[in-house]
Amino acid sequence: MQKFVTLTGVAAPLPMINIDTDMIIPKQYLKTIKRTGLGAGLFSELRYNADGSANPDFVLNKPAYANAEILVAGDNFGCGSSREHAPWALLDKGIRCVISTSFADIFYNNCFKNGILPIVVSPEDHAKLLDDAERGSNARLTIDLPAQEIHGPDGGVVRFDIDPFRKRCLIEGLDDIGLTMQKADSITGFEQKLAAERPWA
Repeated sequence: MQKFVTLTGVAAPLPMINIDTDMIIPKQYLKTIKRTGLGAGLFSELRYNADGSANPDFVLNKPAYANAEILVAGDNFGCGSSREHAPWALLDKGIRCVISTSFADIFYNNCFKNGILPIVVSPEDHAKLLDDAERGSNARLTIDLPAQEIHGPDGGVVRFDIDPFRKRCLIEGLDDIGLTMQKADSITGFEQKLAAERPWA
């Protein structure tokens, strides 16, 4: 998993509330178990018109936000079904951080397992960050995970809370497999001991 320490990038405003995982990545894209290639389907019902052309009114289709790495989203982001394809699609499009006032629990947990930092902020701080994000190509935020701070383009700072264990996993780039592999020597030792004591096992 890619490490997340600090990130400076354009923040795209998407203040819609209750964006569910089907809106993030519609069901027709769920046929694959690969984590790559899903960025093309991200928010496809919002990004594309019925004829397949790009919807110029959707924020990620606007030139200033085409390469956004941060999303300032509305309340209850990631609700709906538990599909892990949702964070995969965000990551494949280049989104490494989502900021909202609240997230659906399963989506929130899946973000950490895929190297995306979901940040919960107060409504007051969210309003400030949304205002920053609406500045187009000047909407650059810096996310400092070790310090647990978001730095705005005008020097303002918003602090956020995060579980210490999840913070360490992101900084060190450890997903569930990575955490398990940290115990590789102990696992190998146990297997060797078991083989010696119970050769039939």
